[in-house]
Amino acid sequence: MADPQYGAQYSSGDIGFVLICMALVWLMIPGIGYFYSGMARSKNALSLIMCCVLSLVVVSVQWFIWGYSLTFSAGASKFIGNLDNAFLMNVLGDPSIGSDKIPAIVFSVFQCMFAALTPALAIGSAAERARLLPMIIFIFIWSTIVYDPIACWTWNPNGWSAQLGGLDFAGGTPVHIASGFSSLAYALILGKRRGHGSITQASEFKPHNMSNVVLGTALLWFGWFGFNGGSALAGNMRAAMACVVTNLAAAVGALTWLVMDYRIERKFSALGFCSGAVAGLVAITPASGFVGPAPAVAIGFLGGVFCNLAVHLKHMLNFDDAVDVFAVHGVGGYVGSVLTGLFAESYIAGLDGTTDIPGGWMNHNWIQLGYQLADCTAGAAWSFCITYLILFVMDRIPGLSLRVDPEVELQGLDAAEIGEMAYYHVDKVVTVDPSSGEQKIVAEHIREVHQQPQAQGTMEQQSRIASPSQLNNV
Repeated sequence: MADPQYGAQYSSGDIGFVLICMALVWLMIPGIGYFYSGMARSKNALSLIMCCVLSLVVVSVQWFIWGYSLTFSAGASKFIGNLDNAFLMNVLGDPSIGSDKIPAIVFSVFQCMFAALTPALAIGSAAERARLLPMIIFIFIWSTIVYDPIACWTWNPNGWSAQLGGLDFAGGTPVHIASGFSSLAYALILGKRRGHGSITQASEFKPHNMSNVVLGTALLWFGWFGFNGGSALAGNMRAAMACVVTNLAAAVGALTWLVMDYRIERKFSALGFCSGAVAGLVAITPASGFVGPAPAVAIGFLGGVFCNLAVHLKHMLNFDDAVDVFAVHGVGGYVGSVLTGLFAESYIAGLDGTTDIPGGWMNHNWIQLGYQLADCTAGAAWSFCITYLILFVMDRIPGLSLRVDPEVELQGLDAAEIGEMAYYHVDKVVTVDPSSGEQKIVAEHIREVHQQPQAQGTMEQQSRIASPSQLNNV
């Protein structure tokens, strides 16, 4: 017999809405994989997709063991939670800490996707040179002592930032600032890729597949409606406004970056478009439940400008962030959090019928900017320093060295770490017999598309495959 205590007091519509948004956020994780994969070299394309989906499974287990409890337990301190809900104990039909209209189990699985997405963003800076086994261990540790405390102080009602009055609707500090500044620490610890920065090898480090980058951007943009809209935890007007400003900021960010790059290159760069769209999405994330359409335009524009300029920091400061995680997510998240203090309005937050905030500068609440600076600066400092310490210690433990050997890096992580390649190239010559019309395969040769010929004989063999003399002899 069904237990009447479960389900009677909840909104089935809100439950369904949050579960759909959970699935949209899940989709962002392989989206990140494709985005990063296209920006890397072909011999490392599959490894980056694998890194992102590994983040999903590792954090899902960590969230079950203690991640949810450390973040959202009701008895949390101002900094981190306890183990009252470890192994999801007592997480079922009670009202969630986020909303009394949905049960705790629904809130838990929705927030699990946020926790899984964040390290997938952070590890992008380690592309093409990080070992997978230490990365898996790092993701588990990082989620426990970096993400969980920041998310607790931001979103748990007992957290110091939440009590102070900091505003972060969907993860400007826990997701984007944390991943961006952690990626900077990862890049510094690993050092540059072999040959990176050399003028003679500069062309080798360009994105190998822009179609994957565009596909990844589309998946991210699509999933971001669940990321921001779902953070309202109900299908209401506040969720609708969050979706509107999310799309608007992404569009303005894409146009801004595109124009800034066109001014220099005189080309309509697809990479610039994608980077600008993601920058706009990142910048609007903390503000999405607090601002209307007009401020969203300003946030998308400023996010695109600052993130575009921040890309040049890796050249000025001489570090190798392979896919610009720090520039887009770290800087974009920081800019978005600060702008939330300027543009937040109480009437937007009140569209859900329950939230009451004093707003930001738009409502003459001048101190809000100070609250935002305190929150995002603390998040940036904690994520960078603790991540650097974790990686520094791990790199000195036998068997957990972070970087692959030079030979493996030259070969590519797809072949060396996974044993499978993202691409295979088939050379095939097919002719038609004039008398019978029958097709015949003259020669067929399968090779990995990224590998170079190993010897002179290989070059001659490939030349013979498609030689005109063969065609004439058939």
